[in-house]
Amino acid sequence: MDEQALLGLNPNADADFRQRALAYFEQLKISQDAWQVCAEALAQRIYRYSELTEVQQQLIRETLVTWLQAQMLNPQPEKTFIRNKAAQVFALLFVTEYLTKWPKFFFDILSVVDLNPQGVDLYLRILMAVDAELVDRDVVHTSEEARRNTLLKDTMREQCIPSLVESWYQILQNYQYTNAELTCQCLEVVGAYVSWIDLSLIANERFINMLLSHMSVEVLREEACDCLFEIVNKGMDPIDKTKLVESLCQVLQSAGLFSIDQEDDVDFLARFSKLVNGMGQALITSWTKLVKNGDMKSAQDTLQAIEAKVSLMLQLLIHEDDDISSNIIGFCYDYLHILKQLSLLSDQQKANVEAIMLAVMKKLTYDEEYNFEHEGEDEAMFVEYRKQLKLLLDRLAQVSPELLLASVRRVFNTTLQNWQATRFMEIEVAIRLLYMLAEALPVSHGAHFSGDISKASALQDMMRTLVTSGVSAYQHTSVTLEFFETVVRYEKFFTVEPQHIPNVLMAFLDHRGLRHTSPKVRSRTAYLFSRFVKSLNKQMNPFIEDVLNRIQDLLELSPPENGYQALLSSDDQLFIYETAGVLIVNSEYSAERKQILMRNLLTPLMEKFKMQLEKLMMAQDEDRQMALADCLNHAVGFASRTSKAFSNKQTVKQCGCSEVYLDCLQTFLPALSCPLQKEVIRSGVRTFLHRMIICLEEEVLPFIPSASEYMLKDCEAKDLQEFIPLINQITAKFKRDLRTQVSPFLQQMFMPLLHAIFEVLLHPAEENDQSAALEKQMLRRSYFAFLQTVTGSGMSEVIANQDAENVERVLFTIIQGAVDYPDPIAQKTCFIILSKLVELWGGKDGPVGFADFVYKHIVPACFLAPLKQTFDLADAQTVLALSECAVTLKTIHLKRGPECIHYLQQEYLPSLQVAPEIIQEFCQALQQSDAKVFKNYLKVFFQRAKP
Repeated sequence: MDEQALLGLNPNADADFRQRALAYFEQLKISQDAWQVCAEALAQRIYRYSELTEVQQQLIRETLVTWLQAQMLNPQPEKTFIRNKAAQVFALLFVTEYLTKWPKFFFDILSVVDLNPQGVDLYLRILMAVDAELVDRDVVHTSEEARRNTLLKDTMREQCIPSLVESWYQILQNYQYTNAELTCQCLEVVGAYVSWIDLSLIANERFINMLLSHMSVEVLREEACDCLFEIVNKGMDPIDKTKLVESLCQVLQSAGLFSIDQEDDVDFLARFSKLVNGMGQALITSWTKLVKNGDMKSAQDTLQAIEAKVSLMLQLLIHEDDDISSNIIGFCYDYLHILKQLSLLSDQQKANVEAIMLAVMKKLTYDEEYNFEHEGEDEAMFVEYRKQLKLLLDRLAQVSPELLLASVRRVFNTTLQNWQATRFMEIEVAIRLLYMLAEALPVSHGAHFSGDISKASALQDMMRTLVTSGVSAYQHTSVTLEFFETVVRYEKFFTVEPQHIPNVLMAFLDHRGLRHTSPKVRSRTAYLFSRFVKSLNKQMNPFIEDVLNRIQDLLELSPPENGYQALLSSDDQLFIYETAGVLIVNSEYSAERKQILMRNLLTPLMEKFKMQLEKLMMAQDEDRQMALADCLNHAVGFASRTSKAFSNKQTVKQCGCSEVYLDCLQTFLPALSCPLQKEVIRSGVRTFLHRMIICLEEEVLPFIPSASEYMLKDCEAKDLQEFIPLINQITAKFKRDLRTQVSPFLQQMFMPLLHAIFEVLLHPAEENDQSAALEKQMLRRSYFAFLQTVTGSGMSEVIANQDAENVERVLFTIIQGAVDYPDPIAQKTCFIILSKLVELWGGKDGPVGFADFVYKHIVPACFLAPLKQTFDLADAQTVLALSECAVTLKTIHLKRGPECIHYLQQEYLPSLQVAPEIIQEFCQALQQSDAKVFKNYLKVFFQRAKP
């Protein structure tokens, strides 16, 4: 709608605007979209309805009723979107007016539409729109709207619901054989409303009989199914619920609907499966309540009713259509939960468990159409369905672990005996079942091959078969991947039977794994190989040099210009480098040998790095620059990854590897001076420095000042935000030896870092640039986190030793962060810093002028911040900020004593016009020894103070 034209409706508008408005509405009259535009305008409430006069509101009501009357006479119904929009407008008006000015809303509509098909269609759409406004759980309502909606529903139940239900019955009766569309719409309305109206209005003989008769009508039965599901789903007395479900089942069974194999309409069966699932779960809920109430006879009757549905449940579970099967899994899962609670299972129940187990095994199997190379929506749905089946398998294991183990063993051994002549999906599911047993039969720390002898023996036999059968050579990616996943899942098997390690290593290293034709297999295998080696590092010693030689070609850094398609992506190579590092570090070789092997691993990277850096410096084309920068970044990343084998400096020294990593530092750091692709290069080097602080400790410190200097040049918010954690790490890591090692460095780079931060924060951003605003917010948080680290690590002299002007500027940024920015996370950090500074400097021997700063700025900040409208005391993060604000005030009182109380009583609080009795109350709370008492008081104090 042209809002400029609407300005012409104002009586005081000038002639141009009035002319434009008239022209617009003349055009709207003849437009086919006029109704859509007007309905949209009403629905969006362009005019605030409550601001209209009584006459205008009455006019809107009359206009809508007149429009409804006109629809009865239209030879053709309006377009669907117009009917939906009109229904929405009616619903919005209902919500606004029903309780006050239009209590006969539904009666007025019913008197207009009667049984006219076009009128009934609109009436039903209005009912659905009203339900959406009142009940829709996808819409987030305020607490006020929720209260209003509850009142609306209560009033409807009292005044009009019986009449509405009667109208639904009349519509169903009138149109069930002549207008399927209206009947289905009406069934949808019944299903929607049944959740919040008196169930007896619907769950009675005449309604249920009609709904059941619709189950035999092809065009109605899907909607009838959904409607019955909602009725069954409604909470009610357990005995009554059992009777209702049983009566429904008897009729459905006599109508032949339980004969699943004779039904070929999968859409209907999916709805029917959902209904059976609802009935089954409703009975189980009734059984649970009856057992809890001690009514064991009724509980036994309900259990028999449940057992009678198991055969139907199994037919639906095993159905070839996964949607039908998926819809019944809830009933199946809950039924197994009942069996788990029973002390002794009957023969029939045991047979049911076995039947469910066989069904799950069958349904886990891939079908021929599954596309492994290009997995789309159907494949994603099957993966989700498999996850549901896994939950069933886990529950089966809780009911009968021995039966599950025996069943899986039987299927596994039968399949792998003749794997060469077996279809891929059968082999994959056999190995998958073995894999799934690891979670279905849980043990601590993967100790599947100790403890329970029969279980350990069965799993050991299956693993031995897996690794000796040759199935790893099967030519299908799903089987290959399942083989490697299972080998890694049961890595403890190889500590029991280490003789199989060489064969499995070869599978990883040859065409079955890292050199497979499928990139997907190669990628996953790289990760699994890394896990396999790390978990079995003690058993790897005999194979180390052979493995390192075999993976040599996989370690090559692929330069961008050679055009050769590497077997592994750079992300996959990270795992191979990590594996190589683990093999070297955990070996039983001497330190000299480890050093040689590590140097052999890293020297090619350093040489390639130097060459590529030279090329980048000369590169003109931006795409080439980017490719070269990525290559450099990968080289640094690979070197970083090898260091993951070390836990600390001690292990690096023991292996004699400090020197080679220092060489890497000297190789990589010059890249920071490269003016091209700075962001990519800085990111890689920064990550490497993080690792080296852990691995080399103080040996890395000489490199930090020059690295910092480069990283602070021409930087943006994101660069600084990522650089600050590096400085925080150094400060925290070396705080035991701060004075000699870190303090001079921090002293030197403190203001350059802060100047870079201030420059970025003060740089103007576009008004609506949300991304830039968020980056600045995150940088501000990082800046305050840095100051918190400095003050919290006993290094406040780094701030104190700066020029007086700089110290003042820093202190004012902290006050600003506490008060001016509506970011509770940053505010909390600022109050932590302030309380720490008061603790360190707030005493009699503190820096000159700091006591004045406390009273002129810190104390006011503790009041001004919580008094701001943006300081939301209902928000959890804000409450944490307030808690730190309380700590700050307590610390000021602790350091300044009675002087602080005198200042609050005589000067500051009176300046805020706080009543004398409240001032007295505040000061008493502040002087309480229990800090928690004051924190609680402060929240109440500001809740009272805010309008």
